[in-house]
Amino acid sequence: MVPYTKNSACSAPERGRRLPLTTFASGSHTPSKTNSKNSNMDIVAFTCIILTMNNPTWNTQWQNVINQLQEQLPSQKFDAWIHPLEARLVGDAIFISCGSNFFINGLKADCGSIFENCVYAVFGREIDIHYEVVTQKVDTTVEKKSLPSEVDGNIDPRFTFKNFIVGSSNEFAFAACQAVAEKPGESYNPLYLHGGVGLGKTHLIHAISNQLAQKDNIKIAYRTGERFTNELIKAIGSRSTDKFREHYRKVDVLIIDDVQFIAGKTSTQEEFFHTFNALHEVHKQIILVSDRNPHDMSHLEERLRSRFNWGLVADIQPPNLETRLAILASKAELAGITLDKDVSYLLASRITNNVRELEGALTRLTAFSHLIKKSIDLEMAKNVLREQLHVVVRSITIEDIQKKIADYYGIPPKEMKSNKRSRNIAFPRQVAMYISKELTQSSLPQIGELFGGRDHTTVLYAHRKIASKRQEDHPFDDEIEHLLNTLRG
Repeated sequence: MVPYTKNSACSAPERGRRLPLTTFASGSHTPSKTNSKNSNMDIVAFTCIILTMNNPTWNTQWQNVINQLQEQLPSQKFDAWIHPLEARLVGDAIFISCGSNFFINGLKADCGSIFENCVYAVFGREIDIHYEVVTQKVDTTVEKKSLPSEVDGNIDPRFTFKNFIVGSSNEFAFAACQAVAEKPGESYNPLYLHGGVGLGKTHLIHAISNQLAQKDNIKIAYRTGERFTNELIKAIGSRSTDKFREHYRKVDVLIIDDVQFIAGKTSTQEEFFHTFNALHEVHKQIILVSDRNPHDMSHLEERLRSRFNWGLVADIQPPNLETRLAILASKAELAGITLDKDVSYLLASRITNNVRELEGALTRLTAFSHLIKKSIDLEMAKNVLREQLHVVVRSITIEDIQKKIADYYGIPPKEMKSNKRSRNIAFPRQVAMYISKELTQSSLPQIGELFGGRDHTTVLYAHRKIASKRQEDHPFDDEIEHLLNTLRG
């Protein structure tokens, strides 16, 4: 039997603690303790190593598979996916045991092909690999009956609280999500998350789902606003609305992403209102996600707007430079690449508003590096990402937009904030409000404040008016497109 110590090829000293090394006989689930001579060895709790005392060949082969995996996978992936595994040899097949189906799906998606290649390389032939869910044994003197959790919806097992990068822009939302995952229906109900595209809202709600899925007997339903609406339409058409209601009102946790989609849809809002009430009355957790604050959601019924604010409303802002650098470092480590400090700073300082865009830039850079078999440097980054970096090199402010539009229409910039309502002043002002909404991250109230303290409904009206005119008037649409491109640089 080969012991695994701190110096072993697949040890993880930062997680190490003294534990006896468990062994399984081939094809058996029965554990046995190691010999006492191993008791003084600094054994790392590494459950991915399940050795067979009666089969030294299997011991060596599995050791070699682990060694190859550790060489080929970044340390974060190795610790996340390989560390929790148990493996046993039954006949001519390897059985990989995991704690849940969610983990198995994530393992296959992230490391499945590499795992199979390593097994093939060690054994020299194709070996059947079977994945199975094995739960921990409990005290047999007390019979415990529990049901596994149910997740209805597409949840990505790779999104966890552990791999979410926390910064000043998202720490409040992060803490709120953790609290909900710990005590659903008690801490904040509903939890309403809002923020721009690509800032981590999806990561957080998937992290909540993945943590809750580890509990017993919890039913989770995850839907987008669009899918919820489509299911309701289908239920109405097939006269099965009772079944639709029963399904959603029996869940323990209801998550609606892009909830702004239901605004303006009378039947959907009516149904969701009653579903919300039914769940909230029995302390079931409701989680809502949107790109805007409930107060900024047009065509939303006031009774729903009020309920969305009953619990906790948490926003996620674009990450600061420090957080963007940390995100890049984490993603680079997962990808198994080394990023020069100058390259990291270039990306983090130019791509400021969207984490997803930042990750996309890194992915593109990594792919180019692998294709030409050359390490990433500053010159490569500037060349490969020249268009993307140029687009985000300057931050557009509402003041910039006001000056540009005022100059274009031949009016003094101060008129953007005046109370004058003549068409030659009001129309350029509406154009400027429209473009401010399109090109900045500012909310409707923030835009209104910078246009002479106007109400957010005024900004909303201006945006709709200009958007409608663009659809009806093609020359005007070209004019606005020209102004947008000029401001983007």
